[in-house]
Amino acid sequence: MVGCTVGPDYEPPTLEMPAAWTRLEEGLVPSEDVLKNWWTLLDDPVLEGLIEQALDNNLTLQESYLRIQESRALRDAVAGDRYPSVWASGSYTRSRQSRNLPFATEGSDREHGVYSSGIDAFWELDLFGGIRRSVESAQASLEATIEADRAVQVSLCAEVAAAYVELRTSQLQLRYALQNLQAQEGMLQLTYSRFEAGLAPELDVAQARQNLANTEAEIPLLQLAEQQSKHRLAVLLGRFPRDFEVGAARPDLIPIPAEGGLPPVVPADLLRRRPDIRQAERLLAAQSARIGVAEAQLYPSLSLSGVFGLSSEYFSDLGRWSSRTFSLGPSIDWNLFAGGRLRRLVEAETARAEQFRKAYEQTVLTAAEEVENAIAAYRQEQIRLLALRRSVQAAEDTVRLVETLYRSGLTDFQNVLDAQRTLYSQQDYLAVSEGTVVLDLIRIYKALGGGWDAAQIEEQISLSISEEKQS
Repeated sequence: MVGCTVGPDYEPPTLEMPAAWTRLEEGLVPSEDVLKNWWTLLDDPVLEGLIEQALDNNLTLQESYLRIQESRALRDAVAGDRYPSVWASGSYTRSRQSRNLPFATEGSDREHGVYSSGIDAFWELDLFGGIRRSVESAQASLEATIEADRAVQVSLCAEVAAAYVELRTSQLQLRYALQNLQAQEGMLQLTYSRFEAGLAPELDVAQARQNLANTEAEIPLLQLAEQQSKHRLAVLLGRFPRDFEVGAARPDLIPIPAEGGLPPVVPADLLRRRPDIRQAERLLAAQSARIGVAEAQLYPSLSLSGVFGLSSEYFSDLGRWSSRTFSLGPSIDWNLFAGGRLRRLVEAETARAEQFRKAYEQTVLTAAEEVENAIAAYRQEQIRLLALRRSVQAAEDTVRLVETLYRSGLTDFQNVLDAQRTLYSQQDYLAVSEGTVVLDLIRIYKALGGGWDAAQIEEQISLSISEEKQS
């Protein structure tokens, strides 16, 4: 039986979004489909394999799958309140009355047993939609849980990619360090030979040895960073760090994004793509339905209850029609006075809904900030990277020229030291910057909610709603 449904009918919130991002420039507009599998833009088979393994084996993602299963079961449990409840029972009792009680009669102390069996039924009619609102709230909570799972997937893909880029960055830094180490070992041998020939002071040898030792001291730190990145990848893939190895890198180590690596996502698309925004909107919908649940308590509830059973002193008579007992009838309950408690509960649920609305708006603003910051960082780091490449080229030329002059005795060793130190530091900065550019691009895709298929999630939600209607 269906009556009216109290409480507000949910309307999704609307926000006026800017027409475009502040720093998004022309020429960076590949297909939006790239958001689904954005890591393929980096054209690195090893990275693609790692993300595939993480999606299959990551324990946090598997935990989120189980939360969806839990939420779906809770939704179905709430939906069961729309139907009658039926209990079957059976019992046997043996009793004896005291002869010493007032008004006891002869034979009243005889022991006797009673066999009974029956069926009880109860059905609360949803006259004012309290149960329907409960189901509506549970359904929205289920959809919020699905969105939370998608948020985990977005973060997971970004974390795997970031850990992989950090690994390759450490390896590139290590490559530069070893190259400089080899050059500095050669320079130490040169200064020692010149010292023995009386062409250079012993100070040159000591300074060359110190420069070499400084570079050697950097290598363990870079190897530690490399190992830590591998360990992080292992855990993200649901494996123990021990004996975990990443596939061989390409010669350039750090994956370079394709040209035009930014998707054509306008700010309003955040409302559709970011799982945390979608989750916040579903949580608001769930809370809006709870207002109706609380408001339904202000009105009377009508229920039907019935009992049919069999009762007999002797088991052989239990199946006889004459042993039947039954009761059937409706009942109405209405809390006419509760000191304003029920209305205050409605006000409390309404206030909570407004809290969820503000939380939704804040989530949208925070998402927009993350995208703007990521785009700005990506653009500025690209500019810095180009300058560092020029700086490294100039430093390499300087080292080559100053070493030639030193071999010819036309300059002192301090100039050689300064040039080598500058080259090593600039190469290290360059490696970090190359990695940072890719990390900033990863942050852009994460901020845009990339890493899942919109059609797939819509199909999951539609299927969930269809299952709820058929239940």
